[in-house]
Amino acid sequence: MALLGARITAAQITALGISTLGGVAASVALTILFGLFAAKAAGMTARFGVLTAGAVAICGASAAAAIAAVQRPGANQERDTAFTIIGVTTLSTVCMVLYPLLAKVFELSHAQSGIFLGGTIHDVAQVVGAGYSISPETGDAATIVKLLRVAMLLPVVVIVSLAERGRSKEEGERANLIPGFLLAFIAIVALNSFALVPQSIQSAMSDASRWCIVISIAALGVKTSLAALAKVGHKAVMLMVLETAFIATLVMTVVRLG
Repeated sequence: MALLGARITAAQITALGISTLGGVAASVALTILFGLFAAKAAGMTARFGVLTAGAVAICGASAAAAIAAVQRPGANQERDTAFTIIGVTTLSTVCMVLYPLLAKVFELSHAQSGIFLGGTIHDVAQVVGAGYSISPETGDAATIVKLLRVAMLLPVVVIVSLAERGRSKEEGERANLIPGFLLAFIAIVALNSFALVPQSIQSAMSDASRWCIVISIAALGVKTSLAALAKVGHKAVMLMVLETAFIATLVMTVVRLG
């Protein structure tokens, strides 16, 4: 997860402007809160709600793996993580096809379309594909907005980690420290912001991050059966669909009112 920092610089984030920064950050936070309360209302655990909503709100499979890494191990953690990764990847592909059509229906400008696509589609690759299918301007805007959502992975994972440590202390368990990949993420973003990472290294690290995600998904697949995934149930599927619809509605409202 730390290698995702190679895609982000401080200049890219600040170039978006205060209103866009605030809108995107708020949409991420509100989507995670929505997922948490919706999961509890449906009889699922708050931990599962945070896992699925974090994946939807931030950066898909990468966010799911990072959040799962700081959550305390549970009986169904590997199953839930695998389900979330499969679900968020499927939904992201659907959004990649559907959302550019929605941008045309609502007559969004190229810049507005970029903000909408970058602020809603789950995975980075699908954001790039959807954005540049409209125009280079839309693709550039969508990519930058998406990178802001990727940057939100750091504070979200820190908050989840601290919450898990608090519960561990209450239950008399040994609290885990914040994982080292978060510190590495910060360091890589800082180096990249000061142009200390050559372009060739950035590309290599970006490619490596994708391969690491593929390997982690494959490892989960070895430990999780289709029968186990089926036991997650239709409520979990509906939860992820609702989370996806929630952030899309939120960002579309921000774009239309902005």
